[in-house]
Amino acid sequence: MAGGLCSVAGMLPDLDSDSGIPLREMLCFVSVLVPMLMMPRFEQMGLHTETLVFISAVFYVAVRFGVGSIFRRYTKHRGMWHSIPAALIAGMLAYLVCQCPETGIRIYQAWAVVLGFLSHLFLDEVYSIDLRGRRVKKSLGTAMKWYGDNMWANFFTYAKLVFVMALVFGDHTLLQKLEQHGHQLNRLAQEAMQDGVDAGIDLHR
Repeated sequence: MAGGLCSVAGMLPDLDSDSGIPLREMLCFVSVLVPMLMMPRFEQMGLHTETLVFISAVFYVAVRFGVGSIFRRYTKHRGMWHSIPAALIAGMLAYLVCQCPETGIRIYQAWAVVLGFLSHLFLDEVYSIDLRGRRVKKSLGTAMKWYGDNMWANFFTYAKLVFVMALVFGDHTLLQKLEQHGHQLNRLAQEAMQDGVDAGIDLHR
């Protein structure tokens, strides 16, 4: 699992690519992968099968269109998404998504994501140096960095880093709250599924 997450994380920095193709493909992949990784957590919350289907569908739509729109509008190639803080954010998000009774395994998987992310940044920096032509490209220093030229981008990146860090430290408390409200999610999913069935019956008539 850690090896697979490391491989996927190695492609994550390309989400800010100007072409849009890596963004589209990665979002499709992540929108399916994340609900699968969260299945143990959903089962621990006592969610029913229809609830899992409902949450997975909502998550797919939110990531595929919501997150995609945010990346297209608010990121630029080699911006703060190409940075060490972004790698730490990706690692902590992996810690929150991957559920395992042993905390050490979750940390191991999270660091695998950070390693994969940083490997992409490192290769970007290496590619900026042409030893044969004895020249250095202008892109040098735009990947392995702690901050960029845009003050607001730096602020929001570190704000997200602190926010995700707080979620990690409060993970057990958050899980307990979700378990308490699990029956509400079950009822919501059942109502949504029933509304869909009723709508299908009305259209058939």
